Amino acid sequence: MEAAIKIGLLFLLLNWCFHIAKPFINPLAWGVIIAVALYPSHHRLAVLLGKREKLSAALITAVLLLIILEPCIFLVDMAGDNIRELTTKFQQNQLSIPTPNEKVASWPLIGKPIFNFWQLSASNFEEAAKTFAPQLKEASKWLLASGASAVMAILQLLLSTFICGLLLVNGVSGHNLALAIGRRVAGGNGEQLIELSIATIRGVARGVVGVALIQSLLAGMAFLFADLPGAGLLTALCLFIAVVQLPTFILLLPTIIYVFTIHEPLFASTFMVWMLGVGMLDNVLKPILMGRGLDLPMVVVFIGAIGGMAFSGIIGLFVGAVILALGYKLFLSWLHGFDVE
Repeated sequence: MEAAIKIGLLFLLLNWCFHIAKPFINPLAWGVIIAVALYPSHHRLAVLLGKREKLSAALITAVLLLIILEPCIFLVDMAGDNIRELTTKFQQNQLSIPTPNEKVASWPLIGKPIFNFWQLSASNFEEAAKTFAPQLKEASKWLLASGASAVMAILQLLLSTFICGLLLVNGVSGHNLALAIGRRVAGGNGEQLIELSIATIRGVARGVVGVALIQSLLAGMAFLFADLPGAGLLTALCLFIAVVQLPTFILLLPTIIYVFTIHEPLFASTFMVWMLGVGMLDNVLKPILMGRGLDLPMVVVFIGAIGGMAFSGIIGLFVGAVILALGYKLFLSWLHGFDVE
């Protein structure tokens, strides 16, 4: 009975602590991930600055804030202008959609329905909107929910950036604490598992988020150059698709088709070649960036990243890969008879 009371009180205390800290778990996880990914750069910069770690951490934090805020402000401003322009044209009945090219109707399977709907939208937009009113209503709800989630994600990312700066200053003590926890949990293999966790975080950060940012930046440049309507929204959507590990061709192929209908063949062909290169970029960069320094099969990292993303959102993209990698190494240790306490 005494043991049961002690265990119950301990469980109550842990449960209470968890609920108090729950709002800060995601920003803290983000901060740890960013700090682990950037610590080698922080260390080299601190050496160049005469071992001034606080100055190095402050500079990295300032650069991160600029990297986060500048694209966000640009995309929000561009998206706001696009939405205001579309709303004004719609209210003044000036919203015009270009008529489709007759070649669209000759596309196999989907050509005829697309041509008919496009032609109806160009000639009578209100009637087309009424036809798809339920779908448009659901899409608007999804956009509002996505916008709110995006704002919260940006706020969490800003908070985690400041947490990252604090962790960089105390990098050595933080690493020692991680090693102590690893040894306590896994005995003699604790250090190996901690190093694997560090390598996995850095590999996934480069291979998933880094490639997604590169793809969305290159695609956004093409959207702006082609003068596509809603270029800012398209860029944000491309970033989302790339981060969640879906093929960016889901978005790029429709834009290629649209550009062929509104621009000259030479311009459209150049746009197509650029977008095909952007879409295939992840196939080249991900194996290189994610595989560097990771002593485990690539499939483990991909399954962990995708499964973690589906389970707990963007943070799970990293945490899932780490947990699955640790589980994989523990399984190998058990399989080969290593003594993992």
